[in-house]
Amino acid sequence: MRIGGVLNFSETGILSSLIDPLAGESIPVYTLSTYSTDLILIKEKDLSRTVRVLSGAGHRVFPQKGRERLP
Repeated sequence: MRIGGVLNFSETGILSSLIDPLAGESIPVYTLSTYSTDLILIKEKDLSRTVRVLSGAGHRVFPQKGRERLP
């Protein structure tokens, strides 16, 4: 999963606001940070549950380009 938009260095807590709800549901993640965004890698088998958890935590989740819908 990729955090949409370009992140400014002054913005803090974005990644933790995504990871904390997943940790609460025991969904393992691996994160990568780049200059302009962050990535959250999850196992494919956890995708549906991840979308549900993040949506329930108030995040908007969109399909990746090339995918018609989320599971």
